[in-house]
Amino acid sequence: MTDHHARKTALHDRHVSLGARMVPFAGFQMPLQYAGQLAEHRAVRGRLGMFDLSHMGEFRLRGPGALEAADRLVTNRVAGIPVGQAVYSPMCRPGGGIVDDLLVYRLEDSVLLVVNASNIDKDRDWILENLPGDVAFEDESDATALIALQGPGAEAFTAEATSIPVTDLAAYRAVPAEVAGVPVLLSRTGYTGEDGFELYVAAGRAGELWDRLLDPGRGSPPVPVGLAARDTLRFEMGYCLYGNDIDETTTPLEAGLGWTVKLDKDDFLGKGALAAQKEAGVTRRLVGLATVGDRAVPRAGYAVHCDDAPAGRVTSGTFAPSLERGMALAYVPVSHARKGTRVGIAIRNRIVAADVVRPPFYTGGSRKTN
Repeated sequence: MTDHHARKTALHDRHVSLGARMVPFAGFQMPLQYAGQLAEHRAVRGRLGMFDLSHMGEFRLRGPGALEAADRLVTNRVAGIPVGQAVYSPMCRPGGGIVDDLLVYRLEDSVLLVVNASNIDKDRDWILENLPGDVAFEDESDATALIALQGPGAEAFTAEATSIPVTDLAAYRAVPAEVAGVPVLLSRTGYTGEDGFELYVAAGRAGELWDRLLDPGRGSPPVPVGLAARDTLRFEMGYCLYGNDIDETTTPLEAGLGWTVKLDKDDFLGKGALAAQKEAGVTRRLVGLATVGDRAVPRAGYAVHCDDAPAGRVTSGTFAPSLERGMALAYVPVSHARKGTRVGIAIRNRIVAADVVRPPFYTGGSRKTN
């Protein structure tokens, strides 16, 4: 299934030559899988996988007020963070609904915002609408490619490919570096639950970097990984996927992202609404669900039954490969959000029992938390 109107990343030809199954995603032709979803998922959990994330958007803010402007745009605290620090945060409308979830990097001369591919245009408009006149904005999405190395073997592999002492690079820190001889912004981040690095590279040099990282001469090169395994990896961690688990109809407090909402900082977009919601208490919450004694697999959109009546919906659901059971993320009333609560999921005209569990579902990951 190829959408000929979809855009191509700088690595498109590499994916095709590796035999990837290409699908349209967020306006781009992206690799769904190469060798197979399960093998790719296990490669990341077991050793090392490599992803093309070049469809993501990158915005640059410059000027003396850039960090403060970013702080006002997002719910998490970014004002005062050191150079080289990255922060994960939702960005909200005044009513508290989530415009996007993104990474904010404070760099030596600028602030870098990394946004979801499907939201690039919407985010650009929203940010420009709310940016003070003394902060310059640059959309670097087309000029930037992004390659991720994820897995317990990421540190050893990356250390061999760069002169930077990556062992000393803490989680959510970034530093300019050369990896395999190509200049990148090297960031110890990822969305898999494993240790790993994300490499921001000029689009014109992405192919060269990809080829060098896959060179068998480097010892054990990473396994190329597509969107399908990327989704099951992030799902097993209970990480939110924009458009499924969070969107403009959900707030960070409902989505279990309350830790990213710093109500004690200066005014930010959505602060009033989120403060009021916290005061009143949320009426629903995003929870994890694990099916009980049944091989049925919950899928997005399936109804969740509480006390024998539909009361919520599955936002993400799949067979979790590392846990070998059907699991889901779903919004349920707060009365049924406590760990251990039994609910039902409507799967193929029957109600399958499921218990509320607390993410992350998979706890054996190698991700550094320092």
